[in-house]
Amino acid sequence: MKQFETRAIHAGQPPDPTTGSVITPIYQTSTFKQESVGQSKGYEYSRSGNPSRAALEKCLASLEGGEYGLGFSSGMAAIDAVVHLLEPGDHLLAVNDLYGGTYRLFESVYAQLGIEFSYGSAADPESFVEQIKPNTKMVWLETPTNPLLHLCDIEELSRLAKARNPEVLVAVDNTFATPYLQRPLEMGADIVQHSTTKYLSGHSDVIGGAIVTDIPRVAEQLGFFQNAIGAVPAPFDCFLVLRGIKTLAVRMDRHSANALQIAEHLQEQPGIQQVNYPGLPSHPQYELGIRQMRSAGGMVSFIVEGGAAAAKQLAEATVVFTLAESLGGVESLIEVPAAMTHASTAGSGMEVDPALIRLSVGLEGVEDLIDDLNQALA
Repeated sequence: MKQFETRAIHAGQPPDPTTGSVITPIYQTSTFKQESVGQSKGYEYSRSGNPSRAALEKCLASLEGGEYGLGFSSGMAAIDAVVHLLEPGDHLLAVNDLYGGTYRLFESVYAQLGIEFSYGSAADPESFVEQIKPNTKMVWLETPTNPLLHLCDIEELSRLAKARNPEVLVAVDNTFATPYLQRPLEMGADIVQHSTTKYLSGHSDVIGGAIVTDIPRVAEQLGFFQNAIGAVPAPFDCFLVLRGIKTLAVRMDRHSANALQIAEHLQEQPGIQQVNYPGLPSHPQYELGIRQMRSAGGMVSFIVEGGAAAAKQLAEATVVFTLAESLGGVESLIEVPAAMTHASTAGSGMEVDPALIRLSVGLEGVEDLIDDLNQALA
């Protein structure tokens, strides 16, 4: 098998056989001419399949080490398709630190339709899987988690979950790590989900999602939902994500290097109570991170003294860091999760500390980023 960087540039993207174009064309069409009634050249209608999307799906499957890739119009659309695998009466066990939009989908949409959800810390895998019930059909992991940057031991959690019930599906949101830093399928997971909006596209100019799996029946079901529900990415969106993926490896190396320097700097500053970053030896799962990830990624979170007011003031005082939701772009972003990305967890028992600040560390000069944080802290 070719190296990751080579597959990121070439997998699913041979030169166009008609023109010789080295970049996969944007097939901006809704429909395709059929040779005769019911006989096509492989594509009939772009909701059901499009060559631009197929190229992206093949590339992502290759990068995750999976067999089947599926593209969606957003990360939430991808998560929605995964939860569609469940039926009323089924139970999903999730980590208790997860993206606010995921929690909202679980509790405000699917819980109303008869699916049961519960949440727990995955820091101790054995204690976590003890919450598996006879009707548990899926385990949902984020690693690193959003926004506290906890890690889940994918290999151990998958092994223990399947020892209790071989039919349980283990799904991992791999958005923070990307397949360059971490490949859950190789560690025993069944489904990997991404918001391609983030690091995979890498330029804050597209919304998208993806799923990769090795299980034929799961891929068939997900493919049915993809087509029947229709939350698919446009051809131009697929082009943008493919363009971003070509530089994923070099970008993630720089994101990780910048984030580590910033995390090391922050933990030395007065007025900061706690810094969360898996690449710091002080992180409680530092050894797991070394074993499971190529590097610790570009996300950092920290708690400031002074509560919500201090967090708000600091987030609004940065100049190089842009106050905005989302993450994974070349530019650095700062936000206050309790009031922004995770506001939907209020009153859930999984509320985020209002003094927590989340950084998406970009590719700017790291000294400029550190100077910006210093002036905001001052």
